[in-house]
Amino acid sequence: MSEPDTIPVCAECGGRLRTLATETVCEECGLVTARDTIDRGPEWRTFDDEDEDRKRTGAPLTRSRHDRGLSTEIGYGSAVRLTGRKRRQLARMRREHDRARIPSTADSNRVCGFTEIRRVVSQLSLPIDVREQACALFESAQSADLLRGRSIEGFAAAAIYAICRTLSIARTVDEIVAIARADEGELVAAYDALNRELGLPTGPIDPAEYLARYASKLELETAVERRAREHVAALRDAERIGGKNPSGVAAACLYAAAGDDDATRTVTQADAAAVADVAPVTIRSTVDDLRSLF
Repeated sequence: MSEPDTIPVCAECGGRLRTLATETVCEECGLVTARDTIDRGPEWRTFDDEDEDRKRTGAPLTRSRHDRGLSTEIGYGSAVRLTGRKRRQLARMRREHDRARIPSTADSNRVCGFTEIRRVVSQLSLPIDVREQACALFESAQSADLLRGRSIEGFAAAAIYAICRTLSIARTVDEIVAIARADEGELVAAYDALNRELGLPTGPIDPAEYLARYASKLELETAVERRAREHVAALRDAERIGGKNPSGVAAACLYAAAGDDDATRTVTQADAAAVADVAPVTIRSTVDDLRSLF
């Protein structure tokens, strides 16, 4: 037995119903029989007759800008040739618009700090999460009035270093200072203020986080890096890592692992110390601890 016809029909004229966008209408008399108030279409929109030009409705909100990315900008591109008077008028409009976007000194400081954070994060190839959280930490420091009398660039660099410590991303102070527009003293002073006043949940970085980058710089094979990880685990189990520079521990473990295989490229203590930016005596001290365990 066949199933009954379930095609919806109009209650007024018996015509066929069709759903268009958010409404269900009759093809014969135009009666609207149902309406869905939720627009389930795409989020893009177009301003011409061609559907290929699909413009998004705007960029997402971001913590890396002082206004969360909500402000507008007066662009420079134009398909129409402008007269000199019109260009001068647009230049004045851009100038006044930029002044209105940054109405206070606090906003200006955030713009400078966030710009520096975006630049350093990009140069260090850090994740976007580091950029967003570093900007949020910088804003928290400004709200706590920690920037008074201190360097804005120093707090920007310190915020990046603090977030790297929080997320266990292996970046040293020297690596950040080499790119930032702040010296080591400014970074350390700002980081101490952040850690003291805001109570950052930072802890020591695992030396194993440095092994991949240092092995690449020393041109060591994967087998050497694997043995170095075993050395780091042995030092951690023996509680010989506490109080030592994790960067130096990682370099010393790579030096010791490279010396286990005669066929491996020769790595000197000076090479390992230069990669980790520590003194050779730091490498020798960790190697002595390794020899006492094996």
